[in-house]
Amino acid sequence: MSNRGSERGRPRGRGAPGGGGRGGSRGGSPGGRGSPIARTESSATGYTASDAGSDPGFSGRGRARGGPGFRGQPRGASPGGGPRGGEFDNRGGSRGGGPPRGGPPPVYAPGPARLDSRTTADSDALVQAFSRMNVGDEMPLRPGYGKLGREIVLRANFFALKIVNLPTIYDYDVSIEPKAQARTDRKRRIFDIIEQHPLYVPFVTHVAHDRSQRLVSSKRLPQPFSVEVQYYEEGEDGPRSDALKFTVTITLTGELNMEPVKSYTSGEPASANYNMDPLVSALNLVLAQHASRNGVRVSKNKYFFPSSYERPHPLGIGTEAWKGFFISVRPTAKQLMVNINVCMTAFYTAGNLAARMMEFNNRAGGMPSSFADRLRIATTHLGYRRKRAIFRIMQSNSRTTRFNCEEMNGVVSVEDYFKRKYRINLRYPDLPVVNVGNAQRANYLPPEICEIIDGQAYRGKLDPNETSQMIRVAANPPAANEASIMTQGLPALGLRPGTPGTPLAGFGLDVAQEMAVIPGRVLPPPSITYKTGRPNVKEGSWNILNVKFQSGGNMANWAVMLVQEGRRNEFQGENDPQLVQFLQLFSQKCAASGMSVPQVPPKIFATPRLPRDRNAALETISHALKGNLDNRRKPSFILVLLSGEDNFIYPGIKRMCDVDLGLHTVHMLLHKARGEPRKQDQYFSNVALKVNAKLGGVNHLLDQNSMKWLTEKSTMLVGIDVTHPGPKSRPGTPSIAAVVASVDNNFVQFPASLMLQKPDWNKEAKEVIPPPNLTTMMLERLKLYSQRNNSLPDRIFVYRDGVSEGQYDTVLRFELPQILEAFKKIPRKTPYRPKLTIAICGKRHHVRLYATDDRDKTRNGNTLPGTVVDRGITYVYHNDFYLQAHAGLQGTVKSTHYVIIYDENRYGADVLQQGTHTTSYLYARATKAVSLIPPAYYADLACERARYYLHNLLNLSDNSSGGRGTADREAEKERVYQEAVNSWREGIHKDLKESMFYI
Repeated sequence: MSNRGSERGRPRGRGAPGGGGRGGSRGGSPGGRGSPIARTESSATGYTASDAGSDPGFSGRGRARGGPGFRGQPRGASPGGGPRGGEFDNRGGSRGGGPPRGGPPPVYAPGPARLDSRTTADSDALVQAFSRMNVGDEMPLRPGYGKLGREIVLRANFFALKIVNLPTIYDYDVSIEPKAQARTDRKRRIFDIIEQHPLYVPFVTHVAHDRSQRLVSSKRLPQPFSVEVQYYEEGEDGPRSDALKFTVTITLTGELNMEPVKSYTSGEPASANYNMDPLVSALNLVLAQHASRNGVRVSKNKYFFPSSYERPHPLGIGTEAWKGFFISVRPTAKQLMVNINVCMTAFYTAGNLAARMMEFNNRAGGMPSSFADRLRIATTHLGYRRKRAIFRIMQSNSRTTRFNCEEMNGVVSVEDYFKRKYRINLRYPDLPVVNVGNAQRANYLPPEICEIIDGQAYRGKLDPNETSQMIRVAANPPAANEASIMTQGLPALGLRPGTPGTPLAGFGLDVAQEMAVIPGRVLPPPSITYKTGRPNVKEGSWNILNVKFQSGGNMANWAVMLVQEGRRNEFQGENDPQLVQFLQLFSQKCAASGMSVPQVPPKIFATPRLPRDRNAALETISHALKGNLDNRRKPSFILVLLSGEDNFIYPGIKRMCDVDLGLHTVHMLLHKARGEPRKQDQYFSNVALKVNAKLGGVNHLLDQNSMKWLTEKSTMLVGIDVTHPGPKSRPGTPSIAAVVASVDNNFVQFPASLMLQKPDWNKEAKEVIPPPNLTTMMLERLKLYSQRNNSLPDRIFVYRDGVSEGQYDTVLRFELPQILEAFKKIPRKTPYRPKLTIAICGKRHHVRLYATDDRDKTRNGNTLPGTVVDRGITYVYHNDFYLQAHAGLQGTVKSTHYVIIYDENRYGADVLQQGTHTTSYLYARATKAVSLIPPAYYADLACERARYYLHNLLNLSDNSSGGRGTADREAEKERVYQEAVNSWREGIHKDLKESMFYI
């Protein structure tokens, strides 16, 4: 999932242009794919400030997954009403969900908000025109606009882009010779130097470029156009006598006519297949030119401006949070718009490298090598400022590191070399040296002469404390983010009228200074039903006091394993009276919830005191499990009691029981589970939700009317997701694909299929599942459905998670044929061909919706659960909508973007929108609506669980690195892949395959 080129690609047949999106692959270590609340890393793609905490337990897609922390609550959900209800965080209350001191936050710019006139015009004519077009099932056109729900008026973080006078944009390719010397880090500076060249200066006001290889101009440049420059670093007065020389050649490659913009945005049928991407990407270059010159770009469309409007916020040792802004052009109905959003990313704190090392030594036992991975530093000992990238922190210091120096006639130490050569007496010769060369040709520097360069995004993994600080900084209420965009974002991005140095005027462009005001609706919630009791749904949630599950699971023969590490809050062995009382209370909660709890107490056993070595500790746990359990009569589940969080033990137990032993496990953290009675009761309620789902029970259902869209014909809901290794994974570690599918008419149980795939099987389609893997997994799901129902579904609705806008077409080309092939492989006399619909669920977008009236917001200022938008900011032609089914707990809530990319069922707008909304209340582990429809969410959970099975490969130790040649690297990647295959074996144990083991 990358953002290649200047703009994301379009889906098959018609353009779906838009900016930003997923950058990088999911990766990192298991368990951290949560919102910043649960996530334990921040990659260079950064946090989006308004995401933080708004969607607990869920991160956006397309980036490395976080560290191996314990999974928090579901996306936008809170099991049992608590804020973060995974196995390890079942606290009551609502983090950030209540109003701040002094009352609820106000609406930004209160007062009547006038709807954008283009959204109030008659849109039925547009839809009627679509209906006359001969369009197939792929990328179906919008069937209409939704009408269900209470109408409201919203602001969206979009600004109208007016084209005053720009008939043509001239597109150029930029080449820099010699290429070998024009490294990526030098190109930005080369462009700075070019812009000062006398031959180039006359064109600056009507030129924009990407500081790499593309340039656009509102006027034709002379051809040929070639400029020779001498390189010098920023801060130097000019080039040195031995400065590198570069020849920059700008060559016309094409002309982009702006005339089709009007017909495309007007929705004219003849323009439906027009590819807007080249125009949109060119406009993105123009809109971002000021930000590119004056700020720091991170990932695709995010720009950060140090100290210009807000001081960086310290996070931890050597890291700080910078606020920035995302910007991207998007075509919408009757208007080009500019999407602007607040974002937050971790940066390195500038300063002396030796000082940073000593800070790590004093507070953290030493600087981890991952901190310095690709860190850029600057030195001045050569008489000028030279920038380098750190290849590796060495184990030896300046006194012990020696090398052969011809200039000094023999072997010298780094300390002696700098003393004799540069007359520098090192103050900290005992600190490790850094290698700024490579594995074949080392170049050692003492850290005290190295200065960490300002403006570098931090690529490492934030620790829990840093993550907590990032959340605190990033989780701002909606009104605050609106104000930041208006008062800081527009000027910082150079979008205010009359901003000097911006090429907007030269291109005849003008950006509106007010956010778009668009129509929205609040959809009605479904009724929630239990076996006894009928809770009241309020703001997307309900409590489960005095209710019983619809269908209780059987806890017969359950077991308890006490993991002993000598920490606080541990029970004193299996005979501890407090443990007996603890388990009695938990049993009573399960029984009161409607589960079948045997009168015979569970089997209780404890591990010996675990050794400190984590591998040896897992061996100890394995012996305890095998020595205390009877394989001929497995327990229904094992309740694992841990006294503390451990990023190695938890994944190890999950792998051991899921793959090797075929045992359901549910974990509790004792320091949270042994709280005061009210909190303990809440904790037990949350765990009971999970236990019942694992055992095949049904926690709650929706009323018949809410389910009608699924039950009027036999339907199977399918969720698909893929997780990828991250930057800290061993090269060659495979991706993991998950397919979950419903097996009952209540759409409660979703068993899963999991498969490995080579992460680089197809660079064009990295995110999609390669053939025949998806066919194999779909066949598994269909066969189990048939076994459970004695029939096959008439309809299949696939919710595909984790795909960016630019990859709709790849899903249609690579995954759709595999699904259809699975239908053909069903063994029966007549061909099996259900009607199929595929929807993409997008979370990695920058669309934010803001209430304009106090009646339309929650206590924390967010829009109401059930808010849906399909006008004003959606695609011109395609069938899409933004749905916020859940309540945001803190920060600014984010909706999910649903895009129908294939539809044989021809669902209407209201059916799709309200059906997706009500189904979001069916998530088994929550008493809240979740932000992502459960099938897609379950696929995410299954992927997350599967990451535990490859934990060692996904999580490199801090000092793991290598400098191998290309052939060696490829061989090593293949070896690692085979190691993963051997470790994976058959995947999930056969005794768990037909259950929701991952929940």
